[in-house]
Amino acid sequence: MAKQKVFLSPTFSRKLKKLTKQEKVSLDEAVRFLIENPESGQQKKGDLLGVRVYKFKINKQLTSLSYELVSDSIHLLTFGSHENFYRDIKRDR
Repeated sequence: MAKQKVFLSPTFSRKLKKLTKQEKVSLDEAVRFLIENPESGQQKKGDLLGVRVYKFKINKQLTSLSYELVSDSIHLLTFGSHENFYRDIKRDR
């Protein structure tokens, strides 16, 4: 399989800048896992059709990472705790 291209949404980029070095390491591991296993996230329905959500831990806190698969690329939408997570995805789409 060809190497996946990864694109960051403006929201994702903004949140990324606020992370500490250790938090970025955890996020990088999750993104690398998604590149190897793009189907691993849970497929969403309804308003969020086409969006997948992968859950992982940053500093022992469960974090959700939303992304879309578009042909041979992964579009990273946003990440964060569960609170208002899905509302924010809908707003940004």
